[in-house]
Order: sequence, then C-alpha cells, then structure tokens
Amino acid sequence: MIEQATDGAVVISYKELCSSPESLLPAIEKAFGSDPDCLGIIVVKDLPPAYANYRERLLKLAFCFGNLDEALREKYSDPSTKYSFGWSHGKEIMNGKPDTLKGSYYANPIGEDVEISADDKSEFPEYYGRNIWPNGDEKGVEGFEDAFKDLSKFIFQVGCKLAAACQPFATSHLLDSTISLADLIKDSPTTKARLLHYFPPPPDAVQSDGDDAIDNWCGFHLDHSLITGLCPAMFLRPSSTGEPEVVPNPSPLSGLYIRTRGGDLKKVSIPSGCLAFQTGEALEVATDKKLRATPHCVRVDQQDGGGTISRESFALFMQPHTSQLLNSTTTFGKFSKQIFAEHYNSDSM
Repeated sequence: MIEQATDGAVVISYKELCSSPESLLPAIEKAFGSDPDCLGIIVVKDLPPAYANYRERLLKLAFCFGNLDEALREKYSDPSTKYSFGWSHGKEIMNGKPDTLKGSYYANPIGEDVEISADDKSEFPEYYGRNIWPNGDEKGVEGFEDAFKDLSKFIFQVGCKLAAACQPFATSHLLDSTISLADLIKDSPTTKARLLHYFPPPPDAVQSDGDDAIDNWCGFHLDHSLITGLCPAMFLRPSSTGEPEVVPNPSPLSGLYIRTRGGDLKKVSIPSGCLAFQTGEALEVATDKKLRATPHCVRVDQQDGGGTISRESFALFMQPHTSQLLNSTTTFGKFSKQIFAEHYNSDSM
C-alpha cells in the first residue's frame, strides 16, 4: 500500500530506498506521474539521525546571516554570476517585480573541486563561478561553510539514491532511454544549493482581510533542475538574547503550496524529520512534458507579534552538465540561459 500524508504527498522510507528501491516504483509513479491528483513531490522519512542536526544548524545560520547588516550581507554577493553564488536579495524578478521578501545564499558544494574549461566558465558563470563563503570569524555566522556543505552532501546522497530508484519509471518517458538520471546528477558539476531566508513580512505585504495573493512570499515558479531536494521550513524569531528561537508556523495558511497535475491548489507540509523531492523543468523538457515540473510557491499570512517571525528553508537543485542534451536541440546550458533571462534583467546585474 502506498503511504500518503494527509495533504496527499506520497511518503517513502529511506530504509526501503536503500534496501529495496525496486519496491518503490508504485509510490514513485503515484508521486511523479501524470494523474490529475499527482503533486509532483515525494517525502522521504526514517532518515539517519545526523540529518536533524544538519538541518537545524544551517537554518539557524540562515536566520543569523539574514539579520546581519545589509551592507555586510552584500559583501558576499557576486553580480558577475547573476547573483548565483553567494548572497542575493532583491535581484530576482517574481510576479513582474524584484523579489524583496526573501534572500538567498547560493553555492555549489558538490562540484566545487571539479575542473571546468575556461570556455564553459566564461559562457556559464551562473554554474561555474567561485563559491563565496562568509569569513570564518564573521560574528554570528561562524561555521557557515561547514554547515552548508554538510546538509548539501547529505541531501545529495539521498537524491542520488532516489534518482536511481526512479530510473525504471523515467526510462519509459525519456526521449533518450539510455540516459541514467542518477549518472546525470552524480557526475555533474552544476548542482546548486540555495539557502533561503524569508524576511518577516512588512504590514503592507499581507491584507487584513486575508485576501492576499497565494504566492505573496515567493511567486509561483518551476525549478529548472531535474529534481530538487527540499528541507522542511523552520520558523524562527529572535529570543531575548538575540539568538534564533524555533517557533511554530504562525499561521496555518503560511507555507508551501503546490498545483497538482490537474491544476488544484494544495498546501503541502514536509514533516520536520523528513526530506522532500520534486520534479524540475529539465526533466519535463527531457521527457517532452510526459513528466511535468512541479508548480509551487510560498504564502505568508498575518503574524502575531508585529511580524517578527522569519521562515528559513533550503533547496538542492540536482541537474546535468550544461552540455547535456535534454532533447535533440536543447542542452541544459541553453535551456538555463532562457530561464535566467526570465527571472533577471540587465538592471539588476
């Protein structure tokens, strides 16, 4: 029997993913298939204990970095890579305007030691730029680099196992049936991690009658990866000592929303001890839309306490080399250029 959460998300066990991945095919098809009620997301439970510590450590550091002085945060940004390495705030275009309600910290913690040609570095700075880390003695964010890498590498190894388990299901949909999803991911230098700090919303971001846009904290979008690993969000506020304090979600309406394959809107909650993985747009292109990317957004509702609660999250985008053909005419690099052009403009570079 396929396990599903109350919101409809398919749930699988990490232990089963490791020991008998072939048994998960019905669950994978239910999660990633084309039925109208498919959410395009799968939740992995029963993870090793280290995961909880990795998640809490990094998400608290996201809070601390997001609360540094703005000028200090900007010291760790890189416009030459379209802000795709280091800190980015207010540069991405969502819903037709700069997105100022969240900040992102980007790095490639998996492929940073891979040798890349000078031509590729020049053509694709968004993927082959240099990782930027806060100084080791930057007050309040000590240990940031190690925490970022620890969580990234953990999610990456779970994602590679899931990609291998998905192969029998994906093969029948891929335009090139010889492609191995796991190989495309594990051998690629383009893996990108994004640490997200959603700032406490200003009063004018949420309407008092609750009739605000569903995607007012992060606009509806598709990831352009093959698959994306997602941590459950953590809601934090400053304690009396200034340290981040974990608090419950301040509103049942706040959080991640997904459109099903049939177009219905569902609020999805990833349990704190779990990981989730969702399909990206590169997979949609590689399967000629037989496997769809997952439309999703984040909503914020009114908060008690004057809007002091931030939302911290983390996503790992697993994707192929820029030279990898997704179909007969489009490489992943060419496809990515189109996506970046939609979400960034020359004025923000």
